[in-house]
Amino acid sequence: MTAIAKVLSRAPGTQGETLQTVAIFCGVGLLASLLLLLSGLDSSAGFF
Repeated sequence: MTAIAKVLSRAPGTQGETLQTVAIFCGVGLLASLLLLLSGLDSSAGFF
């Protein structure tokens, strides 16, 4: 998490662009989680 923050702080652009980038990454992660949930992938302890 710290590495991501360092990369984003070095990236050119304004603070608003950084927040937008973080929001996009969070949205993509939530969408992927929702799609896995809807597809019925069993990620319980027995899966691993």
